[in-house]
Amino acid sequence: MVNVDTVYQRVLALANKEQRGYITPQEFNLFANQAQMDIFEQYFYDINQFRRLPGNDSTHADPIDILEEKLNIFKETWTAPNNNLAYTYSLPEDYYRIDHLQLINHPDGQNREIEKISHKEKLSKSISPLLSATNERPSYFMKGNEITIQTKNILPRVKIVYIRTPNFGNNTNPKVEWNGTIINNTPQYNSGPSVDFELHVSEESKLVIKILTLAGITLKDPALYQIAGAEDNKNIQQEKQ
Repeated sequence: MVNVDTVYQRVLALANKEQRGYITPQEFNLFANQAQMDIFEQYFYDINQFRRLPGNDSTHADPIDILEEKLNIFKETWTAPNNNLAYTYSLPEDYYRIDHLQLINHPDGQNREIEKISHKEKLSKSISPLLSATNERPSYFMKGNEITIQTKNILPRVKIVYIRTPNFGNNTNPKVEWNGTIINNTPQYNSGPSVDFELHVSEESKLVIKILTLAGITLKDPALYQIAGAEDNKNIQQEKQ
């Protein structure tokens, strides 16, 4: 978790360093949620990029492990109910992306990984009996937030491991929010109703940079881009040391 007040104070300190304008709590909260989602979504892109890079796999193992560790915060396990009828299930409300599925009531007592297929592959499998799903080779396809399991002659008991949306576990307010009052242009933080970022603690500097960049776009202030760029370069230099 990253403390929302720490990030807000850093953003204000950098933005006001040269009297570049004041970022209100309302503006900050909008930028904060956008910044968190930008960083979160970048994890998936970066993992795919590292896996596609040519060369020794061990060279890319450490960055992938780091990214996977950051995503583990958001991993949830859900066992789909066996209602003796449906092979189609609606995913939980906080679902963002599927990690993997397992068939856990297989007759031989072993869990079976369920292969994801496209709608085109689904049609091909339905036409050819040789390609259709079996108990040993179960498959699934998705449509919106619904998932359909394909097996043969057994009722599926399915364990779904998925990545949830950040901050969705907070039912009263599933968003990052700095809460408090402004007294003499000085923010007075109220931790009670505030909601922290749910990203890994190592992402604090990235959040500050992203929020400054978004603020620069909104305020049409190129100087904020420069401040964000300077912070970004400093972080890169520190990572290389």
